[in-house]
Amino acid sequence: MKKLYFLFLLMIVFSCHQKEEAMIHKDGCYWFLTYGFPDFQREELEKTVNKKWKIKTVRVAGCEVTQELMDSVRSENEKTDLALQKRYCKNWKDLYDKDIQDYTMKQVDIMDVLITNKVFRKELAKHKIEIDDLDKDAEELGRPEFYKVNINKIYPEIGIAFTVNVDLKNRTVNLIK
Repeated sequence: MKKLYFLFLLMIVFSCHQKEEAMIHKDGCYWFLTYGFPDFQREELEKTVNKKWKIKTVRVAGCEVTQELMDSVRSENEKTDLALQKRYCKNWKDLYDKDIQDYTMKQVDIMDVLITNKVFRKELAKHKIEIDDLDKDAEELGRPEFYKVNINKIYPEIGIAFTVNVDLKNRTVNLIK
C-alpha cells in the first residue's frame, strides 16, 4: 500500500510544474497532500469551505511515512501555496481560516435554529434520532443565510433520514424529505 501511495505521489510530482496553471488539477482544484491520522472534524468543516476556494485535500499516506515522503509532500504543498498566493493574495491562509471559523459559527447557528423548531424535533422522533447523536451535513444554498441540511441516520442503517431547509435570518425550518 505504501508503494502505491508513493507511486501516486511521484506521478503528481512529475506531472506538476511550478506554474500556477499546472497546480490546478484536472478537477479544477488546487491539491494539498496530507498524511497521518485524519482530523475528521476539521475535514468536515473544510469540505464546504474548500468548494469555495477550489481546494482539494488528498491523503497520500497513513500514519507510517518516510522522510522522503514528508519532504515530497512539503515540496508539492509549497508549490500549491505559491499558486494560491498568486490567485488570491499573500495572506490567503488567513482568509481561508476565517472562512473556516465563520462556517463553524454558522453550524452553531444552524443547530440552534434546528433544536428549537417543533417540526424538526417531531421529525427526529419519527426517525428515532436522539438530538445528542445528531449527524448532519449543511450546504449553503445560493445565499449566506439559507442552508440545505441533511440529517443522517447512523444506526441501524446509514443514510439520509430526512432533509430540511434552514433560513437563519428568519429562523425557520422547512421539511423537504
